[in-house]
Amino acid sequence: MPAWYPVTRLIVALMLMTLGGSAMYASVLVLEPAALEFGVGRGAASLPYALFMLGFGVGGVVMGRVSDRTGILLPALAGSLFLPAGLLAAADAQSIVTFCLAMSGLCGFLGAASTFAPLVSDISHWFHDRRGLAVGVVISGNYLAGAVWPTILQHYFDLQGWRETFQALAMLNLACMLPLALCLYPRPVLDEVEHDTAGAPRYAARPLGLSRTQLQCLVCAAGVGCCIAMAMPQVHIVPYALDKGFAAQRGAEMLALMLGFGVVSRVISGWLSDRIGGLRTLLLGSTLQALVLVWFMFADSLVMLYAAAVAFGLAQGGIVPSYAIIVRTFFPAGQAGWRIGVALLSTLCGMAVGSYMAGALYDLTGSYTASYVNAIAFNLLNMAIAAGLLRKAIRLMTPPPVIGVPQPA
Repeated sequence: MPAWYPVTRLIVALMLMTLGGSAMYASVLVLEPAALEFGVGRGAASLPYALFMLGFGVGGVVMGRVSDRTGILLPALAGSLFLPAGLLAAADAQSIVTFCLAMSGLCGFLGAASTFAPLVSDISHWFHDRRGLAVGVVISGNYLAGAVWPTILQHYFDLQGWRETFQALAMLNLACMLPLALCLYPRPVLDEVEHDTAGAPRYAARPLGLSRTQLQCLVCAAGVGCCIAMAMPQVHIVPYALDKGFAAQRGAEMLALMLGFGVVSRVISGWLSDRIGGLRTLLLGSTLQALVLVWFMFADSLVMLYAAAVAFGLAQGGIVPSYAIIVRTFFPAGQAGWRIGVALLSTLCGMAVGSYMAGALYDLTGSYTASYVNAIAFNLLNMAIAAGLLRKAIRLMTPPPVIGVPQPA
């Protein structure tokens, strides 16, 4: 394989993830038009997004398992066909039920799911010394989609309507994703040592002195904790800005800053993971996120809120990629697809639960103070798990003292 091919594959994966994210943001922007057209309330109109995310997360695990067995080509081809098919079906839907089925089943489970966890897992096999950087670049496509698609889609929603926009988006994705997926034909050659020991030969069977199931559960618990915390400012930043006396547009600008600097953070954290490891990167990002959450609680001026949004993007963007690096460090390479899928599913669940908890606490108390306290508490849970795993890793990597040989002070 030519030396330049892994970089080409990296660019292709980034483009596929950015295109795959279009359906996610389309399901967000269509909430109000769908509520009006189908004659339902906003609660029912929000179901397409919620069900899309459910299908997206569960599908990532299934498609990751398929990629472990067959390579990434089959899931990528399926996604490039089912995602446009789902958008066309949604554009033709005559009820909210059929619209939800199209968005969750075709767009989410069978479509966009192949452009997240499976792509992250696949690119991790093509890089060794710069694996963290490669993973950070690819997974930043999820945030890049958030910076690109909402403005474009809203423009065409206003210009020609949501159904016509969904149809045009389907044709665009089909024309772009199918040839890009074909570029992923070669399968990576897994090194036998890495395949058997996941790069950690001293404790492959019991990584960090734990069973593989225990470690996977702890990684998932950390993912839920960090993303419950992450959801507070990321999902509720617009109403939070309104509560502070600022226009909704200012809150939207803060969200754009979070996502934009989140792209930068994901790339930097990937580079950092190559130097200090996934566990240290996770603990650093989680600590910074907790500090910025405290900052948000006491930020009253517009300048301070903008600055906090930038800081939050730089802090939280690198947390999720670190889970992929941890999985690739302590688990067999042949299990990377589904294990990374499970880890990323836990983060999606955390975002969903965190968004609801923040809103429910606001309804109970009349302010977001309790919501921020709740977010910080779950962030501390994430930090405790990361610190505990890092302590185990350091202890296992430190050679035991030799009896009779003086040890340095």
